[in-house]
Amino acid sequence: MPLAAQRRARRVAAAVIPTAALLATALTSAAPANAAATSSSIAVSHPAWATPQADKGAVPASTRITARVYFASQNAAGLDAFAKAVSDPSSAQYGKYLSAAQAAAKFGPSAANSAAVKSYLTGHGLSVTATDEHYIDIAGTAAQVEAAFNTGLHNYATTTGLHHAPTGNLTLPDSVAKGLLSVVGLDGVQNTSARPDSTSVSKSIGTKSGSTPATGVPEPCSTYWGQYTATGFPTGYTASEPTAPCSYVPPQLRKAYGVSETGLTGKGATVAIVDAFGSSTMLADANQYATNHGDNAFRAGQYTEYVTPADWTNQAACGTAAGWAPEESLDVEMAHGYAPNANVVYVGANSCTDQDFLAAWQMIVDKHLADVVSNSWGEIMHGPTATYFDTSIIAPYEQVLKTAAVEGIGFNVSSGDCGDNSPGAAATGANCDPNTTEAQTQWPASDPWVTGVGGTALAISSASGNYKFETAMGNQRSVLSPDGKSWSPFPGYWYFGGGGGTTPDFNQPWYQTFAVPSSLSHTLMTGQKVATAHRVLPDVAMNGDLLTSVAVGMSDGSPYSEAGYGGTSVSSPSFAGILADAIQAQRGRPLGFANPALYLREGLYTDVTAHPAATHIGNQTLSAAYDLGYNADGSRRVRLYSIGTDYGLNAGHGFDNATGLGSPNAWFLWSFGLGF
Repeated sequence: MPLAAQRRARRVAAAVIPTAALLATALTSAAPANAAATSSSIAVSHPAWATPQADKGAVPASTRITARVYFASQNAAGLDAFAKAVSDPSSAQYGKYLSAAQAAAKFGPSAANSAAVKSYLTGHGLSVTATDEHYIDIAGTAAQVEAAFNTGLHNYATTTGLHHAPTGNLTLPDSVAKGLLSVVGLDGVQNTSARPDSTSVSKSIGTKSGSTPATGVPEPCSTYWGQYTATGFPTGYTASEPTAPCSYVPPQLRKAYGVSETGLTGKGATVAIVDAFGSSTMLADANQYATNHGDNAFRAGQYTEYVTPADWTNQAACGTAAGWAPEESLDVEMAHGYAPNANVVYVGANSCTDQDFLAAWQMIVDKHLADVVSNSWGEIMHGPTATYFDTSIIAPYEQVLKTAAVEGIGFNVSSGDCGDNSPGAAATGANCDPNTTEAQTQWPASDPWVTGVGGTALAISSASGNYKFETAMGNQRSVLSPDGKSWSPFPGYWYFGGGGGTTPDFNQPWYQTFAVPSSLSHTLMTGQKVATAHRVLPDVAMNGDLLTSVAVGMSDGSPYSEAGYGGTSVSSPSFAGILADAIQAQRGRPLGFANPALYLREGLYTDVTAHPAATHIGNQTLSAAYDLGYNADGSRRVRLYSIGTDYGLNAGHGFDNATGLGSPNAWFLWSFGLGF
């Protein structure tokens, strides 16, 4: 099964499938196995890559096989209906959430049904190696698995070697199938594609005024857009270009997005952050970061974390705990920055596999640890053969998400940093999966039960953070030659951009019906026109561009330092902080699954376009000079970035596939205090 995640932030710069009812874990009626008993099959347990042409024969009977078996809700239809009703502002049941205990009693797995699943599998000789109330891990021989699930296991040739998979859908007696939601891992593949959506680059900081030719040494970073300029740019650019803004800090961001104007601080709300592993110095780093920029450190008990280092696995495949530490720092510090009085809970998954991320989500829901959850990681769903997404994990994720909605918990997920995630974008993109096989959205942002948060580039007009303009998160870049006389390539190549688009994997959810243009919902990213409307990403967007980075402080074994980071990894925890402020605005009432309420507010957002009027340059390229320091030979490393152009996605007026509904502002936040 795929190692789930891809971080969505870069150190300045920057870390489908129909609905679950049509997918891997939907139980569908099958022909009776015999006259005495009927059986049900688990659809899509036979993966698409396991074709007859690739079949290399049966797996030897004694081969050891492992899998995870997830238990089904005792009332799946009721769970779906209740989750929609409490999330829909037009419903009389809106906001009437259940406690975690009530949700478990009403919609959790039935103990009797789960026991029947366990008894059936152990009765076929399979051993249970781990268990909790939501799943069991099983192990046994190929022969035992085949007998238990009434299917064969064969080896199939793929681009990454031989992989085993069921030869057909799994079938079980009805008395057992009603307690079984999904079987994950029988394809014998562990996906290693999940990673953070972020990237980083250091920026010089200086105070020099005036302007410098672009062919010379550009100015140090600007504290606001246009403070310093450079001249001498190629034809097609404006006569002078601003130098890149210094990395933003929370007081500037709160002012730019109207939070300061409202006076909201997230008081009474709790934000959870989910990443892989955990930093041993997170609290100390976050406190130093806050005080460095004029904010208050966490109060005693305001920050908590759940990490289990003894259980961490797959560190090499996941990029190590140290590799994830900057992502954690970014997410915690942004959530605290936008909602300084909200509680923050960090939950570290034991690896970047989907199963471990799902376990972290399940813990948050079982313990009701938060009101809003931010996830700055993701993965593509369509890659080469067996090495990518296992659709059998979708139903367990959605069962958790629906239970979260029932309890009044909402999940945000960053939409990615690779534009439309096509092979063309991946050819030059800084935070793309190079193995993508088609234009696509990222999971789990594409799921209809989460809020997909895209990226923008935010410009401020003063050092304090006055809003100037926003445009789409999308960069093309050129490099200044060592002699300072030319730019290469020109025009620049595409480098970084927010994720979005129309997913082929999920139909349009009810809350998007009136806001999303049919030209988007009925056109897949391949250009194919479809009769059925599909989900379009992102839902909302906030600052995350490479050029308009945010400062992040961290140590984690090294001396404390700060660096700039960009990516939709910035955007997701930022919007989680905004939602914490919205919860305070409505006097502490949780928002739960927020998308229906967010789409109800269409028109209250700042409409983000590719060519904002505030730039006063029409359709000319909006750019900035960016100084990265020195090369090994002593020459300056200078980049020219054009912004506002994403790969395969377009930001226009109204809802679009680059910035969704737009970005929040003071009017958006005030609306939550008005009772609608």
